[in-house]
Amino acid sequence: MAFKKHIPNLITALNLLCGSLAAIFAVQGNLIMAALFVGLGIFFDFFDGLAARALHVKSEVGLQLDSLADMITSGLVPGIVMYQLFLRALPGTVDPSADSWSADATSNWLEWNIPFLALLGLLIVAASGYRLAKFNVDDRQTDSFIGLPTPANALLILSLPLILVYQPHPVAVSLILNEWFLVGLTIVSCYMLNAEIPLFALKFSNWSFSNNKLRYLFIAYCLIMIVLLQFIAIPIIIASYVIVSLIFSKKETEVAIVK
Repeated sequence: MAFKKHIPNLITALNLLCGSLAAIFAVQGNLIMAALFVGLGIFFDFFDGLAARALHVKSEVGLQLDSLADMITSGLVPGIVMYQLFLRALPGTVDPSADSWSADATSNWLEWNIPFLALLGLLIVAASGYRLAKFNVDDRQTDSFIGLPTPANALLILSLPLILVYQPHPVAVSLILNEWFLVGLTIVSCYMLNAEIPLFALKFSNWSFSNNKLRYLFIAYCLIMIVLLQFIAIPIIIASYVIVSLIFSKKETEVAIVK
């Protein structure tokens, strides 16, 4: 059927729509709804590739559309969320978007009332765009990743407002709402997105346990951690993902040297 070749792109379009909604909510400061739609977008992002492989309808258009959708859902939105977190962390900061279109504000349209430090969060948008552009032309990343995938980075950033609202432990709140912690996290995020670090991909070419042992075990680990720690588990899972990938990559290199 000719229709089946459009199914993966339709799923990708759902990712794009979710990302657009998440961006609107993030700009409005509703970070919980932004996180919800980013999560839905990443869900669709996982299944569009799975559908393309299952239906044998991979295409260059699908590859480009997938990256464009990821740029919104997992690139733009995390940058805006980080910007909003900076606004909440910086003392005496008010929402610069408040009443920006009111009649009284039109005479002050040249006034700049955005804290420069908060704009640092938008570096995540630029780093994500560069990472996605490299991914599209890098033939090394067919079965694995070089650098942190943008969806993983998005989950890391979007977990912070969820922790603030649903698990407001004093230590977590003081850390997340510390502007220098946010500066450090932004820098680490931008670096990890484009670092020459090999990371395994949760891509299933088949459902065999022997061929996907690491993936199945890691998914089980993620589920257990989320049940036990809820949203606090997300940063731990991302850190574990990087550590496990480095260990697995080192073992593969050692085996290759022995052979």
